[in-house]
Amino acid sequence: MKVKSVLVSQPRPAIIEKSPFYELAGKYDVEIAYRPFIRVVGVSLKEFRAQRVEILTHTAVIFTSRTTVDSFFHICEEARITVPETMKYICQTEAVALYLQKYIVYRKRKISFADGTFTSLLELIVKHKDEKCLLALSEPHKPELPETLAKLKLPVDPVILARTVAADLDDVHPADYDLLALYSPSDVKTLVERFGTERLPAVAVFGEGTLRTAVEAGIPVVANAPTPEAPSMAKAVDLYLAKVERGEEIVPVELIADLQKEEFIRTQQHKLAKRSRARRPAAESRK
Repeated sequence: MKVKSVLVSQPRPAIIEKSPFYELAGKYDVEIAYRPFIRVVGVSLKEFRAQRVEILTHTAVIFTSRTTVDSFFHICEEARITVPETMKYICQTEAVALYLQKYIVYRKRKISFADGTFTSLLELIVKHKDEKCLLALSEPHKPELPETLAKLKLPVDPVILARTVAADLDDVHPADYDLLALYSPSDVKTLVERFGTERLPAVAVFGEGTLRTAVEAGIPVVANAPTPEAPSMAKAVDLYLAKVERGEEIVPVELIADLQKEEFIRTQQHKLAKRSRARRPAAESRK
């Protein structure tokens, strides 16, 4: 078996030579094609108002993507809402935090960011537990974060600021490729709705949610990221291509429960409950 072509469900890089996939193309003599399976659009002002969320009653905004940053400030401009300088911003990654410079003056005292992992972002939100937060989401989204925040009883209001829609794939033929690299659950859903699950090439995925969606759809996954061995999609594809080149048997990736994450959430619940109990006697003594 020889992998001759890979389709990556992302926009073509502006400088193709700087893409990690460019190195793989030369290393394994494969053709790399780029084509987004989805596009994200901001919600209208009418859709935002239908959610009955008041921006100015919140003291912080949680951003997990640059798309929701764009939509948030577009909604504010259209609704003529002046965001106060005291507003704080909690971002999933440094890249999202730096993107805020497009709309506000970057100040470390009001902008904080995690390292991209779920646990890091959750720890950051818990650190700001006294803020009333607005959680900016895209639809569809992984329910894990809003459900966990509700479980921890933190003052966070989720709001949908963007929606994912399928891209036009009329000229895409999966059979022309030997590997599809998919980055989101929406990529998988678009693939299934447009092409079904029969006669698909090998599939690699990024993210636990994408893996879960693919497995539940009955699509065998040959490589996934992030993992300790493959922190990026490019590295996951690299490892897969190396196995194919060596003639190794490819075992489908299994969906395994993240017990460490579940234990982390339980620990955060315990800490918050302990702090809450400690506050009560202090509040009662002041009466």
